[in-house]
Amino acid sequence: MEFEISNYKIILSVAIVLIAIFTRFVISNSLKKIQQQFGFHKARIIIINKIITILIYITVIVFVLFLWGVNEKQLLLAISSFLTILGIAFFAQWSILSNITAGIILYINYPVKIGDTITILEKDNNITGEILNIGAFFITLKTKDANLITLPNAVILQKNIQYKPRL
Repeated sequence: MEFEISNYKIILSVAIVLIAIFTRFVISNSLKKIQQQFGFHKARIIIINKIITILIYITVIVFVLFLWGVNEKQLLLAISSFLTILGIAFFAQWSILSNITAGIILYINYPVKIGDTITILEKDNNITGEILNIGAFFITLKTKDANLITLPNAVILQKNIQYKPRL
């Protein structure tokens, strides 16, 4: 009887992993189609794909742990403790959280892309440059003088931007 239950858990665990792999494959292909259809930059799609992959595999781990009899209360306590500590750390570093959030917004729903030339309109000193990278925390611009300027993502969302799309 124990042997049958153990075999059942193994088969179910393998099935969960296979479903996760198939789901990841379908989502990756969908993201590639979205990239082609809407013209998103490849780096954006790669980062979104990595985040989705991590979430899928975390979900698989939790399901398999539940399947093999890990106490739900202990697992939920461990997860909630981790998320609480993570939340406190992010709250303590508010600027980091705002830059990450701004980075996500820049990736998903902002009209500028890597390769576009933008001018950040300041009162006294405008900054003009080509976008080389949009990271999780900073955006990197290359000026006409070949200087590299990094600006926090939150600044990009707070300032007025004039841009010339790459053709």
